[in-house]
Amino acid sequence: MNSAEKTLRARNLRLLALLAGFFFLPLAVAFWMYYGTGWRPLRTVNHGELIAPARPLPAVHLQPADATEAAPAELFHHKWSLVYIGDGQCDDACRNSLYVMRQTRLSLNNEMDRVERVFLATAHCCAEDYLAHEHPGLHVFDAGSTAAQSLLSEFPAAQREQSLFIVDPLGNLMMRYDVRQNPKGLLQDLKKLLSLSHIG
Repeated sequence: MNSAEKTLRARNLRLLALLAGFFFLPLAVAFWMYYGTGWRPLRTVNHGELIAPARPLPAVHLQPADATEAAPAELFHHKWSLVYIGDGQCDDACRNSLYVMRQTRLSLNNEMDRVERVFLATAHCCAEDYLAHEHPGLHVFDAGSTAAQSLLSEFPAAQREQSLFIVDPLGNLMMRYDVRQNPKGLLQDLKKLLSLSHIG
């Protein structure tokens, strides 16, 4: 092997070593950071409280508060649902929650038809004039019956009247959202769910 060939071979080996360094150095640094320092990458942040595992809601037939509305064959199927649970007389906390629910759905623009709004009235059903005037399209159900308890028991009871819940099109309870927080968080979470979902 002459000197020119030796020089070319040495240059090729240096280039190969340099390329190998570019490939293995980031792996080595990542390995050291993960196992040597305890650092972990940030997880995806949800603004709401994720209910894990998701809870399949029981099939319960509830009577709509509006007598002219036909009772659905199945609640919480075929669309995403924003759900509020509270007294049917709808106090200030209720009205604020329903307002957030309505505005969030409207903010979805072209995706809004994939989401329905549901109010489960646990007693004193219902403030019909207010609900019909302020929240047209809201599905209101009388959930004060004994049969409704199996459904209501699946929703976390803590601060329920300050909460909105997200149910997927398969009838699974997925998230709880505190309406006292910035409502943009609920909108962002819902947009994320809709973008990832091919159902509903």
